[in-house]
Amino acid sequence: MDDHTASARASLGPERIASAAHPRNLGTPLHPEWFEGVGINLSAAERRAATLGARRSVKKDHQAAWLVKALTCIDLTTLAGDDTPGRVHRLCAKARRPLREDLVAALGLEDRPPTVGAVCVYPTMVRPAVAALRGSGIPVASVATGFPAGLTPLSQRLAEIRYAVDEGAEEIDIVITRAHALLGEWSALYDEVAAMRETCGGAHLKAILGTGDLRTLRNVYKASMVAMQAGADFIKTSTGKEEVNATLPVSLTMVRALRDYCEHTGHRVGFKPAGGLKTAKDALNWLVLMKEELGRPWLEPDLFRIGASSLLADIERQIEHWATGRYSSASHHAMA
Repeated sequence: MDDHTASARASLGPERIASAAHPRNLGTPLHPEWFEGVGINLSAAERRAATLGARRSVKKDHQAAWLVKALTCIDLTTLAGDDTPGRVHRLCAKARRPLREDLVAALGLEDRPPTVGAVCVYPTMVRPAVAALRGSGIPVASVATGFPAGLTPLSQRLAEIRYAVDEGAEEIDIVITRAHALLGEWSALYDEVAAMRETCGGAHLKAILGTGDLRTLRNVYKASMVAMQAGADFIKTSTGKEEVNATLPVSLTMVRALRDYCEHTGHRVGFKPAGGLKTAKDALNWLVLMKEELGRPWLEPDLFRIGASSLLADIERQIEHWATGRYSSASHHAMA
């Protein structure tokens, strides 16, 4: 093993892929006093978010290590109207082997090739995904509850969760009723998420807040806190279908809510930005956010995921540049 490979491998560390186990979020009774008086300074949030990419520069072997870390936290996603079992099978093959074999060798990871964090599909595509991923250890996540609008009757949304779980989904990405947050109906939002959490059974629940629809960072903070109190295992920014999806100021607000909830309860809850993360630089910015705001435990896929499809191709392209010193055309890499 040459010095270049050894240095990158050392940067990855022994926990480069393995997740540290932690108890699931048990939720709490609704505590409005935890969020009603919270004020958020938009300008300060934007200034803090702007420092993340500018103040830290991750280069060379360290950048390769961080990009592998980002890869292991991707929820590789297809949520298209023309999805087919064949497309899902292809996506799952990429999830199993997200990097070409020569790049895995250059990284010195032949003994433990990296895989993505999960594959995310519609409920009717769960069964093909489960079959394609059998034996890989990669979980299948399913959107549910009338994704992306979440405006079907609650009974139908709960039935959709049960269907996806019965098909084999280990993670359920639900969407909240944004109107509850916009109108300050926190008890209604709490009851809705709690019912969804109960219906998930053993499957982890990721609560999609649809932050682009919530208008203010205060609403984002409050909805984050209510979803966690109701038992969400993850809070997620967006469906990817809103006009505005994941942004760093919104993500900063949500991870501050995660930190506050952990201080109140001792429970760690995960975070998933989704929508608009397309480049390796985006992935690095969000990793820096998690590291600086929440610390090392939130750099593992049991507490951090990135909802993405095309992001993986750019990460592979950047790792190829690290390994060879040359940039390839984006078309050279199989699109996830």
